[in-house]
Amino acid sequence: MALNFVLMLGPVFLFVLLAFLLVRSWGWPKAMEEIPGNLGWPVIGETLSFISEFSSPAGICSFMINRQKRFGKVFKTSVLGRLMVFMTGSDAAKILLTGKDGMVSLNLFYTGKQVLGQSSLLQTNGEAHKRLRRLIGEPLSVDGLRKYFQFINNLAIETLDEWSGRTIFVLDEASTFTLKVIGNMIMSLEPKGEEQEKFRDNFKIISSCFSSLPLNIPGTAFYRGMKARKRMFEMLDLIIAKRRSGEIWQQDFLDSLIMKHNKAGRESDEEKLTDAQLKDNILTLLIAGHDTTTAALTWLIKFLGENPNVLEQLRIEHQQIQEKRKGENLTWADVNNLPYTAKVLSETLRRATILPWYSRKAAQDFEIGGYKIKKGWSVNLDVVSIHHDANVFPEPQKFDPSRFEVPLKPFSFLGFGSGPRMCPGINLAKLEISVFIHHLVCKYRWTSLEEGNDSVQPTLVRMPKNKYPVKVEPL
Repeated sequence: MALNFVLMLGPVFLFVLLAFLLVRSWGWPKAMEEIPGNLGWPVIGETLSFISEFSSPAGICSFMINRQKRFGKVFKTSVLGRLMVFMTGSDAAKILLTGKDGMVSLNLFYTGKQVLGQSSLLQTNGEAHKRLRRLIGEPLSVDGLRKYFQFINNLAIETLDEWSGRTIFVLDEASTFTLKVIGNMIMSLEPKGEEQEKFRDNFKIISSCFSSLPLNIPGTAFYRGMKARKRMFEMLDLIIAKRRSGEIWQQDFLDSLIMKHNKAGRESDEEKLTDAQLKDNILTLLIAGHDTTTAALTWLIKFLGENPNVLEQLRIEHQQIQEKRKGENLTWADVNNLPYTAKVLSETLRRATILPWYSRKAAQDFEIGGYKIKKGWSVNLDVVSIHHDANVFPEPQKFDPSRFEVPLKPFSFLGFGSGPRMCPGINLAKLEISVFIHHLVCKYRWTSLEEGNDSVQPTLVRMPKNKYPVKVEPL
């Protein structure tokens, strides 16, 4: 009976969706005629091509590159009923990422908005965004992260001990590691146990639906994701209730926000977050802090395996720490003094370009690159082209950390974004990766089981499609 209902509901939903897109297409502004490009077929635009190329070996990059070859570095298109203008270059990056005079706001797809919730840091603007970022950013500062250092260090050692002598998929292992770190930081989740398993299962379902089609009916990825979100929030409700009652007290991210709420004066709401705001932003930090760091760590290990000279130089930097410590453990001071490791991470983020584009929505009419942009249009910054500009990065396909030995032109490198929406977890990502890489290169060697495969998964965050399988052995 349920299956018959779904089969009946599907065509009705598609009809309503097509009708909505058709009505919307009638309102497409003529001002777009000045911008080169193709809006595609009536109603569906270039959606089919977008989905097809999204699943290609190069991912969404191929969609942008193919149109740049035809129309230049600025082009228009229409995808999923949304008017889109793509552009690139450091000048465009400065305007779109700094958001001067409130010209633009973050522009998430419908599914992303529903998954994250209305109170999410990624959905707020102006003073509300500044306030949320200040409250959330304090525990993620360099000083705030110090108390989690030993946990991250021990977890990295335990994780790598299980790699020795095995064939593993680096992406899967990196995902588990980063999720355990962020789960412990936010709500003191233990690395193992039933609660950790439930948390991880729900999170994976939520993460996989973030860029799915907006079909909230049984059997779809979006439906499963929203159900998992509900289960995750029920779990958080129990934890928050116990913290507020004083039944449990932990020195973690959640407690820091709850303590601020309790200490705030009755007449001031500046430090107060509702439970809905807490949950939306915990989920936001989980998604933002997990996917990008997982991808960065995986690509970094892959690039090291493909570039033995870089690996050897990196290994020397970390072995010098070991020699200085005479067998004692890595310290907080050590991990904050790794200049070559920092260059390797930057080159990884440049070469892989984990977030291939940043999407913004015009909050007012403005002009950029000689083109007039109207309020409400989606304006997308092509980061891949910026990171592979041969004028800034000669031989852009080459993995060369020495590029970062000299200052770069502003807005030519956007590994962690820039401006008021720069990644709030930048310090956490650097800490996790630096600690993990230290123990990996000092104790192990690895051999890739699939050489030369650069295909990416059909996700918004670029990750190796083959998950980078390797055989790991002790040095």
